[in-house]
Amino acid sequence: MKNLTILLFLISAALNAQNKKINKLITNIEPKVIEWRRDFHQHPELSNREFKTAEKIAKYLKSLGLEVQTNVAHTGVVGILRGGKPGAVVALRADIDALPVTERTPVAFASKVTSTYNGIETGVMHACGHDSHIAILMGTAEVLTKIKDEIRGTVKFIFQPAEEGAPKGERGGAELMVEEGVLKNPDVDAIFGLHISAITNVGIITYKPAGIMAAAQSFTIKVKGKQAHGSRPWEGIDPIVISAQIINGLQTIISRGTELTKEAAVITVGLIRGGVRSNIIPEEVEMIGTIRTLDYDMQKKLNKEITRRVPAIAEAFGATATIEIDKGYPITYNDVNLVNEMLPSLQKAAGKNNVKLINAVTGAEDFSFYQKEIPGFYFFLGGKPLDVSIENTASHHTPDFFIDESGFKLGVEAFVNLTLDYLNQNPK
Repeated sequence: MKNLTILLFLISAALNAQNKKINKLITNIEPKVIEWRRDFHQHPELSNREFKTAEKIAKYLKSLGLEVQTNVAHTGVVGILRGGKPGAVVALRADIDALPVTERTPVAFASKVTSTYNGIETGVMHACGHDSHIAILMGTAEVLTKIKDEIRGTVKFIFQPAEEGAPKGERGGAELMVEEGVLKNPDVDAIFGLHISAITNVGIITYKPAGIMAAAQSFTIKVKGKQAHGSRPWEGIDPIVISAQIINGLQTIISRGTELTKEAAVITVGLIRGGVRSNIIPEEVEMIGTIRTLDYDMQKKLNKEITRRVPAIAEAFGATATIEIDKGYPITYNDVNLVNEMLPSLQKAAGKNNVKLINAVTGAEDFSFYQKEIPGFYFFLGGKPLDVSIENTASHHTPDFFIDESGFKLGVEAFVNLTLDYLNQNPK
């Protein structure tokens, strides 16, 4: 009994020493994570065009001595850390692309980058926090590299392009990374991902087992009428007025034809364009939008109804309309067993009271393509300053999007805990 007590004491002392070492490494890496994030924020790049971003990531991973793969799914970067002991394989993922948003924040490192998107001149901004995801994963890679001799297994660091969607006519993102073998050689057993949240307080982590984010599909509608002089609309067929009717018709599919007590669903038209001047009724109008669903049967029903209703409304006014709906992203589905197993790791990082269960959200994530192949766990990391109310918080994908950088340290700690705990609990 005395020998057992001594053994347990020695094990406990060793674990405490390791935890102190890891905590010190995480504390020391925080300033670098913030510095990296600001650099990526100031130099954002759109989907499938993340050339400089990928170059910086790859250069840093190589400096850590990792095995580095580049040009995965166009601009993706993968780093492989092989621990000092055999074991399972864990993947950690960060998305690296920015958005066609013109920044309006007052920070010194605000983006001044401009580009063309869908034929429109626009600013480019990390308006969803992917810059912070990159920096957090780079920090995690450094911390784990410094203790690699103690790691039981292998870690893949996946820096993924085009999460926001590849440009028209191109492919990209998680689906293409999976096709190109990012989860193979070595084969990944589980994958973890996080998303910074501008509406969740710093220090809080939120999660949900099973479906946490919606399936997302994009659609394009083209309404063709008859061009006429703006002063003589009776001589034409006005596709702008008809498009307005179609938009209203789409919304009544949700408000009057969808069982919203079952799951949430959304149809949004995000772009409408047609015409060149005030006194010309154009021949054609184009609309682009998104469909969000948390249930695959509801998704099928919405697709069927949209495809039926859009041409019918146009025909009622003497026009024609076509609609294309892409297959989009699947539901982001957290493996229930993996969530139950790894929840204590998040609680250890943030404190039990700071890890909160939430309802599903209608945002979408192509992290879901990894989860279709292997067990995955995706969660949200708080980034809202404590002194700012929800009412005064700018949402994601907007010019005023803002993140409190003091939350990045918890992101690194969460990733480190998940990695080490999973590998220790799932020996091979």
